[in-house]
Amino acid sequence: MPSITINGTVCEFEAGEKVIDVADRCGVEIPKYCYHPGLSIPAQCRICLAEIWAPNPRNDNKLEPMMGGKLLPTCATDASDGMVVYANSPKAVANQKSVMEYLLINHPLDCPVCDQAGECTLQDFSYKYGRGVSRFEETKLKQPKKDLGPNTWIYSDRCIMCTRCVRFAREIPGTGELMIDGRGNKSEIDVFPGVPLDNELSANVIDLCPVGALLDKDFLFAQRVWFLKRNATIDGLTSSGDNLWAEHNQGRIYRFKPRTNLDLNTWWITDEVRYSWKHVHAEHRVKTPRRRQHGAQLEAEWTKALDLTVETLRADGASLVMISPMLSSEDAYLLATAARTIDPKAILAMGPVPTQGEDKEFANPRAGRPFVKRAEKAPNARGVRRVLDAVAPGDWLDYDAAVKRLDKDGSDITGVLLTGNYPSEWATDEFKGALSGTRVVALDLLENALTSLAEVVLPASSWLEQDGSFENADGVIQAYTQAIPTQHESKGVGQIALDLSARAEGRSLSLPGGGYADFIVDEGPGQVPAASQTLSLPRAERFVASDTRTAMAEAHDGLRALVDEIVLPPVEGTREPDVELVEL
Repeated sequence: MPSITINGTVCEFEAGEKVIDVADRCGVEIPKYCYHPGLSIPAQCRICLAEIWAPNPRNDNKLEPMMGGKLLPTCATDASDGMVVYANSPKAVANQKSVMEYLLINHPLDCPVCDQAGECTLQDFSYKYGRGVSRFEETKLKQPKKDLGPNTWIYSDRCIMCTRCVRFAREIPGTGELMIDGRGNKSEIDVFPGVPLDNELSANVIDLCPVGALLDKDFLFAQRVWFLKRNATIDGLTSSGDNLWAEHNQGRIYRFKPRTNLDLNTWWITDEVRYSWKHVHAEHRVKTPRRRQHGAQLEAEWTKALDLTVETLRADGASLVMISPMLSSEDAYLLATAARTIDPKAILAMGPVPTQGEDKEFANPRAGRPFVKRAEKAPNARGVRRVLDAVAPGDWLDYDAAVKRLDKDGSDITGVLLTGNYPSEWATDEFKGALSGTRVVALDLLENALTSLAEVVLPASSWLEQDGSFENADGVIQAYTQAIPTQHESKGVGQIALDLSARAEGRSLSLPGGGYADFIVDEGPGQVPAASQTLSLPRAERFVASDTRTAMAEAHDGLRALVDEIVLPPVEGTREPDVELVEL
């Protein structure tokens, strides 16, 4: 392959790649502001300029400086074989210092109160490439804070006019709400009159902003970013399979950010996915197990609630277990297996798969594929179907068929176990009417009409509170990792299924040992990972997603894909601070 030398490092490249792309891939840092791999290239911030030498075919391919030795933008220069790039030469370094000095002329000293502090490239590059002093003695230009739309504030005096946000709005959603108003140092990013920044991808401009100009209203002043930990997760709301970072602290999610995957969501996520974590911390979560006594629901111990569930599914008549497409494949498998352990003739069914409108594609020129917003609002319908086809081939019902079976005159179904985990009310009046005359066990995340009529209620955890895997609309199977501890007294559905199997077989539950706690009430402040208070819940063997996938593949050939084809989340190394920490 052809190669290029950047700051002394030899890097191979493919035809058409820009110098800065090759440098990024090889781990050679070249500072940049206006450049983003998913957007057009204006080459206007000028901090990525470098000296570039290349073989001259008119002079026996001798290395000569391009453009007579002028500095060239590495973001807009195609790599060519034998090229030598100096982004650390005295001339290039002098340019970097000048650009940083210029950008900071009117920039306010807002770092102590700025949400971007700690992940700001203006801070980072000022430390790495700036002068450390300012020669500017005039009065700084003040610009206003503005409301751009439902999700976004702009602090205009922090803006460095990289125009990433303007190009994004024009090129990806194609809505073009943003513009540059004014000229020179009076330039401001603004919306057209009466046209707020309110498209389905609008909050991506917050991620794109390299400084603290564009800020998320939802995250504003909520948390210092250096306290946040992050885990690789998957979109748990739609069938897109978008890759995400779940950022959290003290057992609470604070935001989702897109995790680059050029085969799926590329660099973007929709606003509905970005804010899809909020129901995880909703006030109306199911917090404790409950059982019905004398017509009222009372709090119950886990063991008692599980025993009543087994009793309900073993009562005279048939039992039906409805497995939600919001659950992971591992949860679905263990729950289906537990149902057949309790009642070998249990009827298995899949819950409703909500849809809203149709799939919508957005232009994504530099990705080579469009970005797709999915109409199907369930993350794992295909994974649950795969599991049911393996566990009960040809012997399970879809949602409509299950409702008809329940609503049939003289139905023999007396016990029903329902799973939900939908972010909102999901039961229709028809479905609630079909449940009349049956004993219902509701295994759910949020309080709803079904939990209020159930004989037994079991609190379930969300996908952010355990490991698992989803299969998206394109058939891609991806694993995700637990981000936060289980909330309140909930358990993962897979753990509940293991506990049900144990109680059905007459085995007792026990408190976990070895320092493992199912539930963390509160972490220590800041980055302290240890729990200040823990609550252990009785359980059978501990649910481990990877072990469950292995067992699934060994038991059913149709589930081997969960081991052979699964895409595992990345393993992050320890993130080190740029500045040396000194103990005082």
